[in-house]
This record gives sequence, C-alpha cells and structure tokens, in this order.
Amino acid sequence: MFFSRLLAVGFLLATIPLLADETAATRPAKEALAVFNDLIGSWRGTATPAGSREDAQKGFWIEKLTWEWQFKGKDAWLKVAFEKSKNFTGGELRYVPEQDAFALTLRTPAKEAITFTGPFKNKVLTLERQNKEETQRLVFTLLHANRFLYRYEVRPAGKTLFAKQYGVGVTKEGEAFASGDGKPECIVSGGLGTTPVVYGGKTYYVCCSGCRDEFREHPEKYIKEYEAKKKAKK
Repeated sequence: MFFSRLLAVGFLLATIPLLADETAATRPAKEALAVFNDLIGSWRGTATPAGSREDAQKGFWIEKLTWEWQFKGKDAWLKVAFEKSKNFTGGELRYVPEQDAFALTLRTPAKEAITFTGPFKNKVLTLERQNKEETQRLVFTLLHANRFLYRYEVRPAGKTLFAKQYGVGVTKEGEAFASGDGKPECIVSGGLGTTPVVYGGKTYYVCCSGCRDEFREHPEKYIKEYEAKKKAKK
C-alpha cells in the first residue's frame, strides 16, 4: 500500500511540469499580448547615446514609432513601424508559448532581420540575442499608458556586465480619448478604443487599423465576445 501511494505521488509530481507546459502552450497569442495594449498608437521618441552630456547633445535624434495589431486566423501579433530611427525600420512582436516569453524581430536600415527574445515581468520587457562577439539586449519599461522607455545594451563575450549604448524616452502622441473608467474599449483587443466602427446600426471602437480590419472581417464574432464580457462584468 505504501509503495502504491508513493508511485501515485511520484506520477502526479512528474505530470505537473507537463501540465504547466501544456497550459502555457495553449495560451492564446492575443491574450498573452494584451499586456501591451497601451503601446497601440503613435509615439514620439527622443534618443540619446551613452556618454557625456556633450555626446548626448550632439548625437541625439528624434524618432517616431507606430504600433498596431495584426491577425491571421487564430494567430495575433503586434507590428511596429519606425520613422527616422537610426537603428530600425520596423518589426513584429510575437508570443512564444513554448517559453511563455516574447520575441521581437526588428528590421534594420540594411534590411537585416534580428530577433530578441525574453520575458515580460513587472511592466518590463527584457529581450536578448547572442552572437559570437557579444550579447545584445533591448529593455522596454512601460511607465504609464502614455509613456515608456527603451534602451539598448551590449555585453562583450567573456564579460559579466552590460554597457548601455543608447536610451529612448517615448511619449504617446495626442490621445483621442481620456483614460479612466468609462473610456471606449477596443472591441477586438480590449485596449483603448480610439476609432469608431459601425455595424448593424451600432457604433463600436477599435484601437488600430489591424483591429479595424479584423472586426470588419469577423464582426459578429467580436460583438458576441464583447457582449458576453459586458454581462460578466455586471
């Protein structure tokens, strides 16, 4: 009897990691990425290189970032476009269920695609990529719905510390609606709704062109989910 119970406990403990992995793997991409809903929209960033105050004054630049949702079947991801950035032209942020982490693939002006991966914890997204010479790191810190920071760091092979190369302070460009209770909700992503869409004589809101197109393709699906969510809140 004792050994039977011991085997049963051992089997249960052995299956816990498998169940955890299965839970992570079945987590929908849209649900996982919803933590970044505040990013949707247009942003203005001021970038400064590391170094002295003189280096920062001489080397700073202004860039614009635009984030929006993208959908294909059951898959979902965020797309970002850069304007006047010295380092990137665009990219995609995706959920990696096997790691319960995120992958940001960015395109450089030289048309190279580079991918950083890592976790999102306590409103900080820490992403890394490695090559033979160094480990490169991008850290996004979400401060408020209209403010975030990101920085780029490198750690040479054989070293233990990262050295900051540049940092960018980013502020959201004019929001169409005030935040707080009663704010319009995007019917697709659940983020801040900024653009009205009409279906069946009723007005709903979406947060970006990606969600607008997805709603137009499957309006009844999202209206049904939206109404069910409203009932659950009552």
